[in-house]
Amino acid sequence: SGIWLGVEWDDPQRGKHDGSYEGTQYFKCRHPKGGSFIRPNKANFGVDFLTAVKDRYGLNDKQDAQYGTGSTVVFGTKTVEFVGMDSVAEQQRQQLNKLVDISVRECAVSHAGQEEEISRTCANMRHINLSKNLISSWETVIAIASQVQNLETLNVSENKMRFPSTSTFISSAFSKLKILALNQTGITWTEVLLCAQGWPVLEELYLSSNNITVLERPDTVLQTLKLLDLSDNQLLDGNQLHLIAQLPRLEQLILRNTGISSIHFPDAGFGCKTKMFPSLKRLAINDNKISQWSSINELDKLPSLRALQCNNNPFMDTEKNPETLIQLIIAKISQLEVLNNCEILPAERRGAELDYRKIFGKDWLEAGGHWNPEKNKPSEEFLAAHPRYPALCLKYGAPEEGELKGQQPLTLKNQLLTLTIKCPEKPEQKPVEKKLPESMTIQKVKGLLYRLLKIPGSELKLSYESSKLEGKEVELDNDLKPLQFYSIESGDCVLVRW
Repeated sequence: SGIWLGVEWDDPQRGKHDGSYEGTQYFKCRHPKGGSFIRPNKANFGVDFLTAVKDRYGLNDKQDAQYGTGSTVVFGTKTVEFVGMDSVAEQQRQQLNKLVDISVRECAVSHAGQEEEISRTCANMRHINLSKNLISSWETVIAIASQVQNLETLNVSENKMRFPSTSTFISSAFSKLKILALNQTGITWTEVLLCAQGWPVLEELYLSSNNITVLERPDTVLQTLKLLDLSDNQLLDGNQLHLIAQLPRLEQLILRNTGISSIHFPDAGFGCKTKMFPSLKRLAINDNKISQWSSINELDKLPSLRALQCNNNPFMDTEKNPETLIQLIIAKISQLEVLNNCEILPAERRGAELDYRKIFGKDWLEAGGHWNPEKNKPSEEFLAAHPRYPALCLKYGAPEEGELKGQQPLTLKNQLLTLTIKCPEKPEQKPVEKKLPESMTIQKVKGLLYRLLKIPGSELKLSYESSKLEGKEVELDNDLKPLQFYSIESGDCVLVRW
């Protein structure tokens, strides 16, 4: 009996049914147990935008009336008189007009309020956080934004909204908008493209957790976009990315937890650059299902890629040693400067590339590789697995026969490096030959050299010259790294300065 409201919970565990009672379907739910019936007095229908702003930042009208000029308040047995509260309220209203950055997150905002009231009260707003409110349609967002003349940043995440299904009306409310967050709003990619006609200068778009499964080509919209976040949407198919690959200014693409299992740029062959994603500098593909190293090879085709996040993918389980894993990724992607938020130092890149060249040198020979350039014709299969190998041979020379001997058992004898120790700025110190374990850290090497060369307590600077690359000196600049990290080999010369 009486009036009931049908509600669907954001968290379906709180519901009881699908909107039906005793065989009658009163409303529909996306989840079979996501619905409940509640009495109207239990529901909060929200407040207008300005009421929420005043509640958070200033005095609303009720408070103004309570603390008018000369009002009194009783504390226990004492009566306290407030004088001049109206002028304080006026000052706070003026402060609202100065606010540039406004957040009314989780303030039950459901509608815009009276027309032009927002623009009169908060004329200088540029950045608005409207996340986790009770906004139910994109029209409400437009009604608020159209009263903010210089709106640059807008976050309306965690509002379950209806979006326009046709482009009948394009608002000018977002003519200066640069950053927009629509996470957990239920928006589809088709709706994004329709609304995007009203975002002429948008640079950053956040769309995580929206059940977006299909992309379409944004031919005339989003052309100014620099960052796109599609994380936690189940795209599954890496070929979907080809549909957004022509965005001319896109510099950062976040695809964390999108279910993709492979990446491929079919327009470019081995060792060539793709025309797709021409400006892409930063890519996040962590928490996905990429199992093949061929997808990492493909990333070398991106002409502008400088930073990559790829943790928690099955291909990373193929190599037990985490150091070797990092070296393989670095060697495969030539212009990478940051991997999983760690900067790649020049010495680290050089070491990774030299090791890669050695590790796969035997495979290269067996596949038709040769020291003589005229006879060097590795198979298509080898080039598909190691597209950067020819470039590494050009950079460092083809691996020599001595480097390609089969892996010897890891006895201590096999791990010892025979190194010459020189002090270039102290000619009176004669070069010394020492056998050091390749696992010895630079810090321990320094400790040994203090004792060996009888150096007083001062700052040691170590570097080394490779016996194969004359004239090139590499700094041993990280005390915590072992000698093998820098690809030092027997016969190389360690230079000591202080």
